[in-house]
Amino acid sequence: MGDVRADIREFLSSRRARISPEEAGLPAYGGNRRVAGLRREEVAMLAGVSVDYYVRLERGNLAGASESVLDALARTLKLDEAEREHLFDLARAAGPARSNRSKPSGTVRPEVQQVLDAMADAPAWVRNGRHDILAANRMGVLFTRPCSKARTGP
Repeated sequence: MGDVRADIREFLSSRRARISPEEAGLPAYGGNRRVAGLRREEVAMLAGVSVDYYVRLERGNLAGASESVLDALARTLKLDEAEREHLFDLARAAGPARSNRSKPSGTVRPEVQQVLDAMADAPAWVRNGRHDILAANRMGVLFTRPCSKARTGP
């Protein structure tokens, strides 16, 4: 994995270095730039990701990066088709997202439940990607509970 991380670092930083702010459509503030090409902050802004997230990516942690993030990086860094494919290959080599980074998809953190419980005047709930309800406040439970008897007619 160490070699993959080094390859990712070299690839992303070298592609960032070859694009000037003017080429990216950004104003060049000040005449003295400590880095060749775009700054990390500029890449993050243009790609629509946080600076912290881009820094993690450029440090070699592409594991779990979504296709849309990779596409945004490819556009921002003006990658040709071969370079774009290489970026996706590096992401695949880095592996899937780590399972210990978040709770299983069927639970929420206690803090999230506290926020839901604090919303006493409206039904509120949290769903996962499959639209399963993971947590709800009291009104949310009442609102989403199936009716035992369906009412028909007037």
